[in-house]
Amino acid sequence: MEDNKTKTITFAGIPQNMGQLQAMREFSLQDEFEVAALVVAVLCNYERDTEGTLAMIDALRGPEPLNAYGKQFLRDRLSGKQYKTFSFFEGSSPANDYTPTAPYTIKVSSNPYSYQNENYATLYLKSSGADSARPITLRKKPSTGQWFVVDFNFLADIRIPTSQDAWA
Repeated sequence: MEDNKTKTITFAGIPQNMGQLQAMREFSLQDEFEVAALVVAVLCNYERDTEGTLAMIDALRGPEPLNAYGKQFLRDRLSGKQYKTFSFFEGSSPANDYTPTAPYTIKVSSNPYSYQNENYATLYLKSSGADSARPITLRKKPSTGQWFVVDFNFLADIRIPTSQDAWA
């Protein structure tokens, strides 16, 4: 695998249900960079349709669906903070309440340490509300060549939107 690679992925829209997700070209799950971007796009629906979003995330997790801890983790990170997921798209910023413009473009990067463990990739997503890129970990299923998300570390807190900042 290449060191320090950045791939730009663009979506015409955010998938809002399983049918829309499955219809996306990136849903072949053959490219780890595209899968990382899909995870972010899917999580943009969390507050609008939590159960539907969890079903889509399970499709992106492969043979290991979210357990109770995973569901609680997402609830803790995203409830009332949906802006976090949108912060990874270009055009978003604290000043515009993390509102990206369509088409939705996201950059996913690797570094020299991204592929240290066989069949795993730790890639990085840049949030407009954070100073450093955030990791997302994926695992490859050798029998199909598909990549699936295993860790959502990129959902740590970021700067709040300017409209919610009493000190702005």
